[in-house]
Amino acid sequence: MLITGAALLSGESVDIRIGGGHVLAVEPGLDASRGEPVFELAGGTVLPGLHDHHVHLWAMAAAERSVRVGPPEVTDAQGFRSALRDAKADADGWIRAIGYHESVAGPVDRRDLDEIEPSRPVRIQHRSGAMWLVNSAGLAKLGISDHPDGRVFRQDRLFAGLTGKPTLDLSHVSRRLTSYGVTGVTEATPDLDAADIEMLAAEIDSGRLAQHLHVLGVEPQSVFPRMSFGAVKRILDDATLDVFELEQWIGIQHAANRLVAVHCVTDVQLVATISALSTVGVLPGDRIEHAAVVPDDCLAPLVDLGLTVVTQPNFVAERGIEYLSDIPTAELPSLWRVASLIDSGIAVAGSTDAPFGSPDPWAAMRAARDRRVSDGRRLGPDESITARMALELFLGIPHEPAVPRQVVPGMAADLCLLSARPREVLGELTAELVAATVIAGRVTTSAK
Repeated sequence: MLITGAALLSGESVDIRIGGGHVLAVEPGLDASRGEPVFELAGGTVLPGLHDHHVHLWAMAAAERSVRVGPPEVTDAQGFRSALRDAKADADGWIRAIGYHESVAGPVDRRDLDEIEPSRPVRIQHRSGAMWLVNSAGLAKLGISDHPDGRVFRQDRLFAGLTGKPTLDLSHVSRRLTSYGVTGVTEATPDLDAADIEMLAAEIDSGRLAQHLHVLGVEPQSVFPRMSFGAVKRILDDATLDVFELEQWIGIQHAANRLVAVHCVTDVQLVATISALSTVGVLPGDRIEHAAVVPDDCLAPLVDLGLTVVTQPNFVAERGIEYLSDIPTAELPSLWRVASLIDSGIAVAGSTDAPFGSPDPWAAMRAARDRRVSDGRRLGPDESITARMALELFLGIPHEPAVPRQVVPGMAADLCLLSARPREVLGELTAELVAATVIAGRVTTSAK
């Protein structure tokens, strides 16, 4: 295939020939061979395909079938009650809801949910992804009727067997990612087992998942096409944090030549992880996931250790109202830092944490550039980066997430084709400009 009339991000006008799943040539004035398909970009921009470096595919698929009960769709107690009462149950009779935050109706427990929905089982995932809120009917169905408050913390496996044999269909998720120009994702759900990996592989084999897939987890012995494996993820929680145990776990992973990816959403978790890695040592490619809070005195240790930070600037826009309301002013500059990390020499890559954040990487780019919350106020304006830097957060490959790719001969034919010139692309940073997405040399026209 020949892509004609393309503009690189530098502004250079080129044609691009693709064959055998790779880019064969990038230069002006290429002529189409007899019978060669031609895609005329008419001056539009060509980028390496975007890669979202931290998502949760199972949860993304489930979110498509769930009721949203948190901001911005639901913002008060009356809306919360109405959303649950009007919700349709799934095939097993459950009301499944997502996105709850205490700003809506306070710290809800089983008794509050029983008043709203006393008969049908209800489970609501907190916006953090760390907790489920379950009513009494739901607790009974789970076999834990004696649970004190229905606030079920870090026990997703309790719900795994609710529908019998687990099923997965990522076709809608994949189409949505394709519309954003995303050609690869990193699955960051911890502790996936062999059956989970096989189900993901089946989604790729069936064509329901078009994107390349990188998994944070232990690499299986079997080889799965278009799947790769990387660091092993570890969730930390402040209440159960044990630095000595964390050191032991990191040591075990490193001894097996496995990288680590440590979930850090509080300053306590980040400080503990820095301490543990300082003691045990670091392998090139060890990662910090999220880095939601980075105090000033953590910058130098992150640089010294050579860690990569995979962060989600979209939460500035998506959750900024609550941050500005709930977090002390003096602590706000530490939230979702980007510019100070990069300026310090820390390797930084971007992601959305979908479905806990919006899956649109272009929205995350705008948030990294503008640092604006939904009402227009700015949160951490000193952490703003340029549009090009924001775009490059999503141009890395899984094993080098902070190293932006360029469109060059020999690269995999994974491309994002946009309908506008580079100046407009960087000015708008919007998925509306995605004209087509090329994955492994195959073109998918964007459906808006």
